[in-house]
Amino acid sequence: MPRWFNTAGPCNPDHHYMLPAMRRLPEVRRLVEQQGYFVVHAPRQVGKTTALLSFARELSQEGRYVAALVSMEVGAGFPDDTGAAADAILSSWRSAARAQLPATHQPPEFPDAPPGYRIASALSAWSEATGKPLVVFLDEVDALKNEVLVSVLRQLRDGYRNRPLHFPSSMALIGLRDVRDYNVASGDSSRLGTSSPFNIKVRSLTVRDFTEEEVAELYAQHTADTGQGFESEAISLAFELTQGQPWLVNALAKVAVEELVTDVSQPVRRQDIERAKATLIYRQETHLDSLAARLREPRIQAILEPMLSGDIPPPLPPDDVRFAVDLGLVRFKPEGGLEVVNPIYREIIVRELAFPSRAALPSIHPSWLRADGRMDLEQL
Repeated sequence: MPRWFNTAGPCNPDHHYMLPAMRRLPEVRRLVEQQGYFVVHAPRQVGKTTALLSFARELSQEGRYVAALVSMEVGAGFPDDTGAAADAILSSWRSAARAQLPATHQPPEFPDAPPGYRIASALSAWSEATGKPLVVFLDEVDALKNEVLVSVLRQLRDGYRNRPLHFPSSMALIGLRDVRDYNVASGDSSRLGTSSPFNIKVRSLTVRDFTEEEVAELYAQHTADTGQGFESEAISLAFELTQGQPWLVNALAKVAVEELVTDVSQPVRRQDIERAKATLIYRQETHLDSLAARLREPRIQAILEPMLSGDIPPPLPPDDVRFAVDLGLVRFKPEGGLEVVNPIYREIIVRELAFPSRAALPSIHPSWLRADGRMDLEQL
């Protein structure tokens, strides 16, 4: 079966070109063995779900643990109804377990429990039924908000002391943000802050981007499968434009080999990567569109606008700076200060922040152009 560059959802090695899933999260195995509860946060589509889904399968196959990756996202439709959110979440978990685990390790019938304790009760029953330490990776936790989010985190903290026999031995919360930045609509802040209902975490991890050598390794898989090579200058430019951001690395190659250079006897050259970059920016595909949505957040604008205009930014709250770094928008330069993480993001950010001004400008008719597109030098 032919493989392809993936730009939508978790990678599958049978279908997609991909690098070893856990290479960029080497600490996770040790945390699981130490019965740790931890956080894995990174921007969208850098490989969080792919890595931890792969690792859960690996743990289960080794036989020491029962491990699964389950999603919390369906609970987001019920931000203030803890009972309805829990019912939706637990139904999703059962479907995920059927897809990932053998019949002997399926969760039992989840017991009835009060609305604010259904998640904890289900995890307790599942842990007691497995006969082995249960490891659960909770994906898309930060999709939850308000009372549902706080309730879930409190249930996890309450059950934590009962591990490993009566509650998951190890657990990860997976999302875009670290716990302190989860959205709530109660209390004195719109975010949880440092006084978190999940203060049992031992580490917060993030997933690094690809190195230039890893970009070359990924692209070499396409060459091995099809015979179509990438010239060294094309690989260097792909890394320069993306700085190894995994979605961008895959997206550039996908446009290049599927749309621009479809004849596999022809290599992908530097100019093809340039054209692929322009195509991605013009289309504003899902990943780039979600990036643009982040730019409408006031605390993100307060960081980016002075950077792009060359002004000295005002003193910024450390949490806001960490949040922008966690989202993968900016990074610290070796010599100090912040910069946008890669040239493609920089161009998207400039376009989006300038859009209101561009939209307000009147239409200017180029009177110095003739009908055939040539310049009228007298008018010019």
